Amino acid sequence: MASKDSKPNLSHAHVSELVRRLYGLSDSEIRTLPSYDDQNFYVSVREGGEYVLKVMNSGDSQNPTLLELQTHAMNFLHSRGLPAQTAIPTKTDLLMSLEEIDCGFGPQKYLVRLLTYLPGTTVAKIPTSPTILYEVGKMAATMDKVFQEMEHPNLSVLQRENFIWSLSSIPLLEQYLPVMDGDPMQQVVSKVIEEYKAQVLPKMSAFRKCINHGDFNDHNILAMLDGPSQYKISGILDFGDMSNGYYIFELAITIMYMMIENPSPVEVGGHVLAGYESVFPLNEAERDCLFLLVLCRFSQSLVLARYSVLQQPENEEYLMITSRTGIKHLSRLWELGKREVDKSWSECAKAYKDLV
Repeated sequence: MASKDSKPNLSHAHVSELVRRLYGLSDSEIRTLPSYDDQNFYVSVREGGEYVLKVMNSGDSQNPTLLELQTHAMNFLHSRGLPAQTAIPTKTDLLMSLEEIDCGFGPQKYLVRLLTYLPGTTVAKIPTSPTILYEVGKMAATMDKVFQEMEHPNLSVLQRENFIWSLSSIPLLEQYLPVMDGDPMQQVVSKVIEEYKAQVLPKMSAFRKCINHGDFNDHNILAMLDGPSQYKISGILDFGDMSNGYYIFELAITIMYMMIENPSPVEVGGHVLAGYESVFPLNEAERDCLFLLVLCRFSQSLVLARYSVLQQPENEEYLMITSRTGIKHLSRLWELGKREVDKSWSECAKAYKDLV
């Protein structure tokens, strides 16, 4: 996570200068886009074309090898037919440029990339349906399988030890629990962490490994109309949380985020599960841990959002988007319990298989 002073705070004038100097383009419109740790801008140019200028926080900008690999991953998915952004080279043929900029707290260095702009609306803003949930699950599994074919000399940097947003790092949440400040959900989160240690850790040796996107959420997936009322996925965004992980981690993360804006959140899991298993069927250990891993992601979101607000109080509205609704969903899932939710999800997924 970005520290308080590491998130960039570029003005539109800064953006215009960067686009002109680095890429030789003249902007006709600049808009600020939402972002968690970094800064994103929509840029249309007089020469024709639409782009996203992505300015990484100064902390992550110190790890150019990881960012270069993330950029390579986007290009690789695009080359395999998946709707990912690609990076535009600078005038000197670089895919990233390290820029020293003073955003109000002294000169700091930020890695800058210009990415293609993908059409569509975030899944968070479209009417949800079983069809789009199934397609989201299917896309998550397809992406994970395609990543297994990716080659790069620096793949080892994805072994991000103690990366706080990895589902491998759930025990590390304990050090952040004081930010809950006595919130009634603090006890639930503590119990989820203990259940993770008791139920998930002993089974992890049976989980199948893969590279995780790690943040396949409803604001990082674009969709566009495909016919009068159906949507198709048109974009995959934000590869900043990529890491080595497991197929079941990607699925749990995806289910959690698809629940956030859904009026019937508990039902979501079955449709996403069905889509995922149409590409990559789970084994017994993975299926047994799915419910708890979804709770773990809700817990991460809740605790780390509270922590981030302390670091970036001016960005509270965006930082708490998932957390505010997630509290209700975490509480509801905890009340229902594993047996009831697993039964609902399994029956739903089975119904899809019966149609085939």
